[in-house]
Amino acid sequence: MITSLAHDVQAFTSNVFLVTGDTTALVDVGANFDVVSRVRDHVDELDRVYITHTHRDHVDNVAAVREAFDVETWGFDPDQSEVDHAIADGETVQIGDDDYEALHTPGHKNDHLCFYSRDASVLFAGDLVFANGSFGRTDLEEGDRPTLIESLDRVRETIDETLSEMHTGHGPSVTERPFDDVELAGRAARMR
Repeated sequence: MITSLAHDVQAFTSNVFLVTGDTTALVDVGANFDVVSRVRDHVDELDRVYITHTHRDHVDNVAAVREAFDVETWGFDPDQSEVDHAIADGETVQIGDDDYEALHTPGHKNDHLCFYSRDASVLFAGDLVFANGSFGRTDLEEGDRPTLIESLDRVRETIDETLSEMHTGHGPSVTERPFDDVELAGRAARMR
């Protein structure tokens, strides 16, 4: 089960997804709100924390989550203080009951990952792509539009048209034809 823990938070934060099952995990931890109490509303323990990328709005709650649940974090770049263990491009990780392929998708930030499960038909897109074909900013440090376009293309080629759910770093999750949003983002990113 995938639960959005930050959907009603008014502070500047990323979305935070609690995924329960064989491996109870958070995908991103957010910032500027008490994520620990929101996790405890659903579960007593966490097995893992997955980081899509290390922009502050996605990782500022890492210390609180580590302390409260004695849990370690996984992300692309272990040189970042918020990442305890590296996930390589193409590596398989378990989130909830399903295996997800980690896709290195830079362009918004160099250490950006998306997580895709073909069996569950779910994509955790981080800040690469959002609802309605929006895409991650490229005007921040490490942002690069051509690289982002390559990452959008890679995700579009990896997923298929039957994708059921896309959970994004900001805004609403997409549960109706999310493939179309990924395709639209690729076209929109090419426009100047």
